[in-house]
Amino acid sequence: MHVHKYEKLWLVAALLLIVGFVATITYGAVGAGVAMVDDSGGTIDANSIGDDENFGDPGVVQTGEDEYAAYVVAQQFSFRPDPIRVPAGSEVTFYVTSPDVIHGFEIVGTNANTMVVPGQVSEITVRFDEQSEVKEYGILCNEYCGSAHHTMEGKVVVVPQSEWDGGDA
Repeated sequence: MHVHKYEKLWLVAALLLIVGFVATITYGAVGAGVAMVDDSGGTIDANSIGDDENFGDPGVVQTGEDEYAAYVVAQQFSFRPDPIRVPAGSEVTFYVTSPDVIHGFEIVGTNANTMVVPGQVSEITVRFDEQSEVKEYGILCNEYCGSAHHTMEGKVVVVPQSEWDGGDA
């Protein structure tokens, strides 16, 4: 069987593209350390979030020396609490859930980016470096959640340790 040299060339090019595509997917899934949303943060009854001790009145609590837990509710079309105030030089674990639909939780300018699924608690940890001035980070919903999705935003305000008031804004 005779195969024209251009057909051979295109066949090789197509095989290289397939190998490159598979390598890219493999690197994205394994090499880059990307983790999918799972239930490691726990589950919660999405219909009774208001009755939960952590999410009924969401806020920031100290869990150790320079370690904090921030409980956040993402709902159409806001984040609670807003703003989220955390001290500089701390490691903050965000526990985020939703009572209504799927949302996104991305802290712009950090590596924090997760999907928020009703009934599940997404857990993500962020280290905020020591600083002497107040710094604000935006929070965005990056999952389409309804007609006012584009207005869903919040803020993380990182304050110097000397200005930290102990939690809720």
